[in-house]
Amino acid sequence: MTRRGLLLILSSPSGAGKSTLSRRLMAWDPTLRFSVSATTRAPRPGEVDGRDYWFHSRPDFEAMVDAGQMLEHAEVFGNLYGSPRGPVEQAMAEGRDTLFDIDWQGGQQIRNSALGRDVVSIFILPPSIAELERRLVIRGQDSAEVIAGRMAKARAEISHWAEYDYVIVNRDLDASFDQLVTILTAERLRRDRQPWLTDFVRTLNRQVDAR
Repeated sequence: MTRRGLLLILSSPSGAGKSTLSRRLMAWDPTLRFSVSATTRAPRPGEVDGRDYWFHSRPDFEAMVDAGQMLEHAEVFGNLYGSPRGPVEQAMAEGRDTLFDIDWQGGQQIRNSALGRDVVSIFILPPSIAELERRLVIRGQDSAEVIAGRMAKARAEISHWAEYDYVIVNRDLDASFDQLVTILTAERLRRDRQPWLTDFVRTLNRQVDAR
């Protein structure tokens, strides 16, 4: 009674909450596999290779792209980011779901790939632009210059909201998380994601005929 694994994509402008929601979802369901992205940017303090990102030189990353080993990739703020293909396909075959915390460019590439039929995409919106900037400042990860760049890019990122299957406005983290769980639960129960149902219904029909 297994089902095909799905690809759950979360996207948002920086600071809208997708990373926090991703971590909470992983804690809620430990069977959910997180797609660890590859990147050419330098590790931040405390980040571990293979846990937070796979850190690569630009030549190594580009070689992986040329070899078809990236499911998606994009350049963001001067660094390359991408999702390794192999682990995703293996998880799908095992009936496990994979969670992607990626931007709209990566989400678009995956939706347009051969795996697109198994994608569930969710865009996270901030309640306001002022709140978005406040969150970027208080998390203390970026310089004022980087924050200004992220804010300048927010409008372009938000313009892609209508390309997603679902949209969550993250006014309250708990409420947004509840909506996220509801979406995932419903998508897992879709008939076309449960191929075992065909044989199950045939068995029911045989049982009816045998009465």
